Amino acid sequence: MNSLQKGFLFVAVALVALAMGFYFNSQPEPEVSDAGAQSVASDASPNAALKTELANLAGGKASLSQWQGKVMVVNFWATWCAPCRKEIPEFIRMQTALEARGVQFVGIAIDETDKVRQYAQEARINYPILIGEFDATELGKVLGNNVGGLPFTVIFDRSGRVVKTILGGTNESHLTPILQPYL
Repeated sequence: MNSLQKGFLFVAVALVALAMGFYFNSQPEPEVSDAGAQSVASDASPNAALKTELANLAGGKASLSQWQGKVMVVNFWATWCAPCRKEIPEFIRMQTALEARGVQFVGIAIDETDKVRQYAQEARINYPILIGEFDATELGKVLGNNVGGLPFTVIFDRSGRVVKTILGGTNESHLTPILQPYL
């Protein structure tokens, strides 16, 4: 794929995600589903999604499997996504409050590394950020985001099983009762 095609693909994904972000931000309640758990669990390898490697802000690679054993809140987002930016400060607070109880937030940015790095520093994001384009979009689909909308949040239990998916913005008052049984 040449650079023009990659640029077009990135813009197309960004526009779809932006439109979905605006749509879901206007909805009164986020969609919470166990469907992601069923689709991943029906794969030949239920933890395959956890092994997908994505770039990190340090320039290396990482996979979600390194946090297995913790309750993971994995949030797909982008710097240009207004609903994504709205929920990040609450995720930062929750990471601080719940880290000792075994909760790990992980952001997966569908965006350009430089923009993500700058925003992460400005917002003082205190949890790991992974970066992906096509790979992250595909990972989102595997985890239940069939429409490709942002933000998209996936909650894994300590064994690495998807227990909830949320398409659209969320917040602390919505996430707390979902996480409680897994702490």
